Amino acid sequence: MAKIKQIFLLFNLLLSVLSYSQIKVAAERTKAYLPLLEDNKIAIVGNQTSMIKNTHLVDSLISLEVDVIKVFSPEHGFRGKADAGAKIEDGIDVKTGIPIISLYGKNKKPSSKQLENIDVLLFDIQDVGARFYTYISTLHYVMEAAGEHNIKVIILDRPNPNGHYIDGPIREDGFESFVGMHPIPIVHGMTIGEYAKMINGENWISKRCDLRVIEMENYTHDMHYDLPIKPSPNLPNSKSINLYPSLCLFEGTNISIGRGTDYPFQHFGAPYLESNYSFTPKSGEGSKYPKHKNIECFGTDLRFQDNYLTDINLNWIINSYNNCPYKEKFFTN
Repeated sequence: MAKIKQIFLLFNLLLSVLSYSQIKVAAERTKAYLPLLEDNKIAIVGNQTSMIKNTHLVDSLISLEVDVIKVFSPEHGFRGKADAGAKIEDGIDVKTGIPIISLYGKNKKPSSKQLENIDVLLFDIQDVGARFYTYISTLHYVMEAAGEHNIKVIILDRPNPNGHYIDGPIREDGFESFVGMHPIPIVHGMTIGEYAKMINGENWISKRCDLRVIEMENYTHDMHYDLPIKPSPNLPNSKSINLYPSLCLFEGTNISIGRGTDYPFQHFGAPYLESNYSFTPKSGEGSKYPKHKNIECFGTDLRFQDNYLTDINLNWIINSYNNCPYKEKFFTN
């Protein structure tokens, strides 16, 4: 019986690997979008995930003599190393000399001046499928600015690593913010390209933009997709990405979710909880001031949890609240 189980697990793993190897992200389908860029001035909305195999999209397009004149970057910056919520300054890409405009902080929406001489906004950023992950908010403002200035938007679609399920309450009216722009569930199930179509179709922006989505090949929502590059500093692997929608609920509490450790979004705890498992958050790249910095936290280790959750787990935050001796201080926001 044990051998049969092992064979079954190996078979499923093989299918997963084969499915993964067959996926062709839109950025790799250069023949599908290069003709749309010819004789146009291009601004790329991207970050460290904007890759064509082992080459960055910016470098690849420049080598193909595409006229890339500007880069817009989201939260965490163009290279994806800044802390969550950290202020990102404008700058110059050292390798290409192209100006980089930050769309995080006070300047979340490209201005008229920043859009001067741009014909096409090419968007290529890896999302993780959660309402509070800010890349879809950046997408909103990019599309809105493009619509207002009659600039074409091209989305290079990528898989949603949490695209195999939809769960959580829909954001209520009156609670709009950069971590909750639209009335969607916490886990929305859409790829970034599908989401862009919904933004346009639902009239969530002041003026619809001229939108074109370059689709992937051989991708379906039930595929298990391991991201080749971490989408942000504290989501280092598939485990953290899969647990993110559930553990991000702790952000408004005094519970640490492992920022400042080797396993962010893979364990949680606090100094006052009772447990045999503990960790100590430290200052580091992507988490300069982690919650409970340099203080031992006791809690729960999720590194060996099922790696393919199909719903949001509310038990973790409920149990933490019930075990908190200072309930009036549990919620911080």
